[in-house]
Amino acid sequence: MRKNPNLQIKEVYVGIAGQHIKSLQTRGDRVRTKTDEEINKEDIELLIRDQYKTYIPAGDQIIDIIPQEFTVDSTPFVHDPIGMSGVKIGANFHIITGDRNAIRNIKRCTDKAGLNTKDLVLQPLASAAAVMNEEDLEAGVAIVDIGGGTTDMAVFYDGILKHTAVIPYAGVNITNDIRNGLGVLRSQAEQMKVQFGTALADEANANAYITIPGLRGLPPKEISVKNLAHIIQARMQEIMDYVLYHLKQIDLDKRLYGGIILTGGGAQLKHIVQLTVYITGLGARIGYPNEHLTGAQAEEFMNPMYSTCIGLILRGYHDYENGRMRFTGEGGNFIYAEVDSKQAVTEAEMPEEQTEAQQQKKWKTE
Repeated sequence: MRKNPNLQIKEVYVGIAGQHIKSLQTRGDRVRTKTDEEINKEDIELLIRDQYKTYIPAGDQIIDIIPQEFTVDSTPFVHDPIGMSGVKIGANFHIITGDRNAIRNIKRCTDKAGLNTKDLVLQPLASAAAVMNEEDLEAGVAIVDIGGGTTDMAVFYDGILKHTAVIPYAGVNITNDIRNGLGVLRSQAEQMKVQFGTALADEANANAYITIPGLRGLPPKEISVKNLAHIIQARMQEIMDYVLYHLKQIDLDKRLYGGIILTGGGAQLKHIVQLTVYITGLGARIGYPNEHLTGAQAEEFMNPMYSTCIGLILRGYHDYENGRMRFTGEGGNFIYAEVDSKQAVTEAEMPEEQTEAQQQKKWKTE
């Protein structure tokens, strides 16, 4: 905006997270009609499209469907089947769902800001796009995005997304712990966390104290930096215990050679890398969103708090490069549009009693 004050932004990619986010694994197969032609993008899109018939609980809505490994006829573990020949194509899918009302509330926020929601993207996936490269994807990494309200997690192994999770503790919980434990105002607790906080109590100076001004004539209060660190470490340790729990659930707690990438605003906490290594036993590093940035802007955005934002821009750029766009249509339904074919596909829940022909007719709207 500083370089181009006349720039007008009307459409946005919006990150979504929260405790209502859920994920599930499905399997889909499709028999091709044009077997003499090689597998193309359209075959993949049709296979993905079929997954919108997957049963999900009432009140939920599909946010994203991510293909994992493909199979072509009897050939398993195909990463990219485009260009191959085959009669039957199948894949495992990671489906991400969210509460329909929560999604509508997000859309209302953007509508009231005079913006059109182009697509909703799960925040840890956006952050992952910004902080990791192909080597990380192959080695296996867990992206842990420590935000304000939740800690979001995405696990990649052998080049594919294996798991997503939302942990209901993050920066706001640490602030509340400090506020209640030390008897200070919320703004003071936040300031102490940012300026003097550390995730390892052993690294805090036992002789250092913070002086807090007294309220309405009361004498100033002295806070021990060591006590502050103990409060922060207790909550951060709980978050990392959840991270380790999710890794054990998918049997990847000892096989992520790329370790854990910490990002988000909470990753700026001092000694958080050491605590993560201590709790999980895996290597850890801070993920900065500069993997795909060049020039002067790379230094300006060298902060983990920008990871989700940069990742959302990358998602938009990827859609632009591939000649497609996603946006939210009337009634909160997701619409997928291929610019070349001018066909749109609604991704709203379909009644089970609909026939295949009715569903196909509903999909193919001009």
